[in-house]
Amino acid sequence: MNKPAPAAPHALELARRVLTIEADAVKALVERVDSNFLNALNLILACKGRVIVSGMGKSGHIARKIAATFSSTGTPAYFVHPGEASHGDLGMVTQDDVFIGISYSGESEELLTIVPVLKRQGAKLITLTGKPQSSLALEADVHLNGAVSQEACPMGLAPTASTTAALALGDALAVALLDAKGFGEADFARSHPGGSLGRRLLTHVRDIMHSHASIPMVREDATLAQAVLEISRKGLGMTGIVDENHRLLGIYTDGDLRRTLEKKLDFNTTLVSSVMSKTPRTVGPDALAVEAVQIMEQYNITQLLVIDANKKVLGALNMHDLLKAKVI
Repeated sequence: MNKPAPAAPHALELARRVLTIEADAVKALVERVDSNFLNALNLILACKGRVIVSGMGKSGHIARKIAATFSSTGTPAYFVHPGEASHGDLGMVTQDDVFIGISYSGESEELLTIVPVLKRQGAKLITLTGKPQSSLALEADVHLNGAVSQEACPMGLAPTASTTAALALGDALAVALLDAKGFGEADFARSHPGGSLGRRLLTHVRDIMHSHASIPMVREDATLAQAVLEISRKGLGMTGIVDENHRLLGIYTDGDLRRTLEKKLDFNTTLVSSVMSKTPRTVGPDALAVEAVQIMEQYNITQLLVIDANKKVLGALNMHDLLKAKVI
């Protein structure tokens, strides 16, 4: 192989051509989403076992991605290599499963070898090929047509547009399935607990709030000096003002302190209740942490008191707590 030359200006035009061809290939699928797609969808919805996705070569890489997408969106699925399947891995497949075989030619020897065994076991077979009259397509319970008019490779050899089309059809199935199953954000978060969405949807205010002795609170008869001392001790940039039963009456924040300084009041004699904000923004302990973020952003504040239905103060949090919890 000769040493590659530096990228030529026509590389940009070639890149645009590739993207156009692949976009057209996916767009062409829209007209082919028909009763066969619904039949495939219903087979998977009725499946009592697992969805097994398989393919050789580049189709195998697409099969892995489709299986991963299914699993993360509420449809248990896994990838089986067709070559390994004929050497023992086919024991994973039961009569309750749905098997999805991907091969653009529809003549993958490795897949065709295991089809008779799949049929004997009673598993349902969905195939995704570019040749509706291929051997694999004709053996299927449901066939999905992923044909493309051309590959994006200039030589027409490397699977490009065809693999993009197969991947898009897999995504279409996964999304249709999650909608049919009523799979929502909370379900998605449970299967992605380590991701940012999982943290946003699984973290509640009670999980990160300051509680008990760390809650900044003073009684309504406290002086400004006592309130400022409480703010300083607890380090949350505010203090709640409560009655004898710890029910919330108001809040006094760093911002309120700056405004109080302008009035030149006597901090040792002035009651904090006379300068507090009487309608503070609050949140409940069972609210999602992301809801606390929304409240803070909406009202341009950086701290919240956590109260119950009777306005009793249960906790406190500020923007730093939410950042530390990686909710934002």
